[in-house]
Amino acid sequence: MDKSRRTLLKIGTGLALSSAVTTRAGATPAAIKVPAGSGPAGNALRLVTYQHAAAEAPRLGVVTAQGMVIDVGASARELGMTLAFDPASMVSLIDAGPDAVAQARRCAASGRAHASLERVRLLAPIPVPARNVYAVGWNYLEHFGESLTAKQAAAALPKHPVFFTKGTHTINGPFDPIPFDPSVSVKIDWEGELAVIIGKRGRNITEADAMQYVFGYAVINDTTARDMQVDHGGQWFKGKSLDGHGPIGPWIIPASDIDYTNLQLTTRVNGVVKQQINTSQMYFKVPRIIAELSLGLTLEPGDIIATGTPSGIGAARNPPEFLKPGDVMETEIDRIGVIRNVIRQVTS
Repeated sequence: MDKSRRTLLKIGTGLALSSAVTTRAGATPAAIKVPAGSGPAGNALRLVTYQHAAAEAPRLGVVTAQGMVIDVGASARELGMTLAFDPASMVSLIDAGPDAVAQARRCAASGRAHASLERVRLLAPIPVPARNVYAVGWNYLEHFGESLTAKQAAAALPKHPVFFTKGTHTINGPFDPIPFDPSVSVKIDWEGELAVIIGKRGRNITEADAMQYVFGYAVINDTTARDMQVDHGGQWFKGKSLDGHGPIGPWIIPASDIDYTNLQLTTRVNGVVKQQINTSQMYFKVPRIIAELSLGLTLEPGDIIATGTPSGIGAARNPPEFLKPGDVMETEIDRIGVIRNVIRQVTS
């Protein structure tokens, strides 16, 4: 079976799984906010994977500052442009490098809009990652302190980032429901984070070179089943890997268009702020994370790294707070965007 056929089958399988726990319209127009432009040209490129109709295959688009979606493939055809990537695959665009980004910018500049945001379904920018999502444990000092006992917190600060992974089926759309199955977990917690998208293959990457391997950034929530993570014998992987517990998006902004070191991250539940911090307060910065993660481990284009959550998680509150069916969780990073996910009860 050829590579393109295998890719289509994998995407189809992932979307079928997603349809079991989501509805077509996970967002309302009011939920989709397009931040003010923030690139060298005053308007960041927003790369999305979307569907215009529930039955159609995913396609790549660019979201304009006015909230319109430009179909990259259709725009390229109208411009007579031969794309360096598959216009149905974000990973293909990422792997094609700067030339592909330049082509996407040209398509965006054409102004040939496909539809307004409220008339399409935004999928996760990379709907079915090829590999698990990499994630960093404690990476903001206040969260490090709230997650440990007083004795542990008084010990020396970590010398290296703590890594774990989330299974590929955790990936969920930026406006799709998060499944809540009480027979599986009743302690679902929020963890807003900045996601880093790797742009090219690398191993043993130095801190000095690390930013050359970053394609862009998105918003992610490392939604966590605390009862599985803590009460079932310290199951970090299982507690972090329930299906649909990794909403990401709403788009990817290329690294050249935004400064990741000064972004405000906010998590809200039912409109109430639960987490708020600036990415400048990261303990391990992105270059250090990439250098440590890639030591003896090859990173690939399209790999996703969740860079850690700040203090304010539900499990550390007194009394503890957890998400329940009907709750609305919003994760926002200014100059990137906001994802909005309703907690929806399902049955096994």
